[in-house]
Amino acid sequence: MTQTGIPSSRLGSLDAFRGATIAGMILVNNPGNWATTYPQLLHSRWNGWTFTDMIFPFFLWIVGVAIHFAFTKRLQQGAGKGRLMMHAVRRSLIIFGLGLFIYGFPFGLLGDSFSVATWRIPGVLQRISVCYLVASAVYLWGGPKLEVAVTLLLFVVYWIATMLIPVPGYGAGILQPMGSMAWYIDSHLFAGHTWVWAPAPGFDPEGLLSTLPAIGTTLMGVLTGRWLQGTRSREEKTAWMFVVGNFMLLAGVVLDMWMPINKNLWTPSYAVFMCGWALICFAVFYWLIDVKGYAAWAKPFVVFGVNAIAVYVLSELVAVLLGVIKVPAGESSMALQEWLFSRVFLPVASPINASLLFAICFDLVMFAFVAVLWQRKIIIKA
Repeated sequence: MTQTGIPSSRLGSLDAFRGATIAGMILVNNPGNWATTYPQLLHSRWNGWTFTDMIFPFFLWIVGVAIHFAFTKRLQQGAGKGRLMMHAVRRSLIIFGLGLFIYGFPFGLLGDSFSVATWRIPGVLQRISVCYLVASAVYLWGGPKLEVAVTLLLFVVYWIATMLIPVPGYGAGILQPMGSMAWYIDSHLFAGHTWVWAPAPGFDPEGLLSTLPAIGTTLMGVLTGRWLQGTRSREEKTAWMFVVGNFMLLAGVVLDMWMPINKNLWTPSYAVFMCGWALICFAVFYWLIDVKGYAAWAKPFVVFGVNAIAVYVLSELVAVLLGVIKVPAGESSMALQEWLFSRVFLPVASPINASLLFAICFDLVMFAFVAVLWQRKIIIKA
């Protein structure tokens, strides 16, 4: 759905933080060469975290904050909860469908390999859609107490399933790519439809079990949205976001002793730790933009943020095209992406910096797209 006009009531810092997050996501997803990339621009191999591992939980947390702001406004305008829930269902289905489309595109039409039997079902947009749907339902028919209770329940259920229920042939408490409960569920439920580059065959970093604590990440964003619309001063809200954020960082590190911080498994320690970082980073945006009024520096991020899903989908489709379109290279051919990297970027920088330069230029091309939408006051919504 396309909407014209940029609403003036939007929280500027949230749009900017969303935009910075989606720009970061596009940056880390599109290096010139995966073999020559700065370590912080890659996901952690397993346990631990990098800059890249911060991006997805930030986005889910932002989804939660936005749920509160969007639904509160529409409830105040007289919309019924049932109607809002149907809107959430419709939007979730569209986002889920976009995720499926990305993983199938271009469906064998350009000489690429495509098979329904191996079409990936879990994915980034798919997880966003599920988290958005569940968090919306909890928000509409609950309150802050229920949101806290559901978050804790999801963490406990995940811990019980991972640490206490034995995986056939492996046992309980396995926290490795193969043998974990997350791997067992995905390898059976989504057999043949998981991510081909996963750490183990049948495993998926956006799988079913790990979506439970990811929903908790979204609900913690909802709770933050409630706090932001409270009656306290903006200065006090900022201070408390820093305080709670640092407490959650400490809590995540403590939980790491029992269940490691792990993005692929989306462990509760990872969810808590990254929500701590989300609060701290967002507090900086909120303080600068909404408290002090220093907004000009964040304008490019706001432009990204108001059309975040649209530019993410475009970036994924363009990346696929760059990989499947072949161009002549001597007596053979190579992918357009490889050709651009080797002929345009590699001659002007070292391999690792050329890879980063490619990613930056890719981001700038995506910015050109959202800048046109911004100039025409267009917001593309799912």
